[in-house]
Amino acid sequence: MFLRIDRLQIELPAPKESDPNAAAAVQELLGGRFGEMSTLMNYTYQSFNFRAHDKLKPYRDLIANIATEELGHIELVAATVNLLITGATRPAPPEAAPLGVAKDLRNTHHFIATAQTALVGNSMGAAWSGDYVFCSGNLILDLLHNFFLECGARLQKIRVYEMTTNPVAREMIGYLLVRGGVHATAYARALETLTGVNMTKLLPIPRIENARFPEARKYEAMGVHRTLYRFSPNDYRDIAQIWRGPAPTGDGDLQVVDGPPAGGPVPVLPPLPEEMAPEYDPAEIIALAQKLQAAAS
Repeated sequence: MFLRIDRLQIELPAPKESDPNAAAAVQELLGGRFGEMSTLMNYTYQSFNFRAHDKLKPYRDLIANIATEELGHIELVAATVNLLITGATRPAPPEAAPLGVAKDLRNTHHFIATAQTALVGNSMGAAWSGDYVFCSGNLILDLLHNFFLECGARLQKIRVYEMTTNPVAREMIGYLLVRGGVHATAYARALETLTGVNMTKLLPIPRIENARFPEARKYEAMGVHRTLYRFSPNDYRDIAQIWRGPAPTGDGDLQVVDGPPAGGPVPVLPPLPEEMAPEYDPAEIIALAQKLQAAAS
C-alpha cells in the first residue's frame, strides 16, 4: 500500500508569465516513452511481479523504493506543466472566445481536455501507453532495462532543457537530472553485484556532467546525487546493501536517508471560469465547500 504526503519533492519557483509551449515540451518528460510515467510503471509492475523476493529482498526493495519515488516525480512534472500554463487565458463570456489563444498553441489538448493542466501524454499529445512497461521476470534483464530507461530519460531531459529557458521548467529538470542519475547508479550497482560488471563506468550517458547545468549543480552541492531516500516508515531497509560505499563521482560516500526530502508546497491553481473549472461560477461551488467545512468543525 502507499502513503501520500501533500508536498512536492522540491519547491518550484513561481512563474512570472504563462508559457504554454514550454508546457507542451515538458509533457514529454511526463508521458513520453522515456517519461516519468514510464519509470513509475516499469518499476511498479516489476515490484508487483517480483519472484522469490523473500530470498532476493535487496533487489526488490531497490526497485519498489525507486518506484515510490517516481510517484513524486510524476507529481512534480505535472505541477511544472500546470504552472507553465497558468495565466494563459483570462475570464470572459463564452461569446468573447476567452480560449481563443489556444488555437495557435502547440498543444490545444491542454485547453480542451484538461482545463489547462497536465496530460497523461507526450509532447505531441499522444497518450502514454502501457506497452512502454517492460517486466520480463528475469532480474538481470529487468535491471538492465531500468538502467537503459534512466539513461534514455536523461537524454530527453537534457533536450527539453535546451528547448526552454523558463526557470520553472529548468528547476524541475535540474532536480530530476540528479535524481535520475541516482537511479541509474543504483541499478548499475545492483547489476554489478549480480554480474561483476561495473556499469557505473558507462555513466553519465550522454557524456555531459550534471555540473554543466546550474539547476542540477546546486542539488549536487547539497549531496542529493549521493542520497537514496527510503520512502517507507519501516520497509525497504535492504536498499542499503546495494546503495553503499564511495560514490562514483568521487566526492563522498553513498547514503540512505530514512524518509522523503523536505520538499516544497503544492502550488494552488486558481479557478478558471472560462474553462468551467472548478465551475463556471467558482464562488458558488466554493461556498458549498465552506458550508461543508463549517459543519464539520
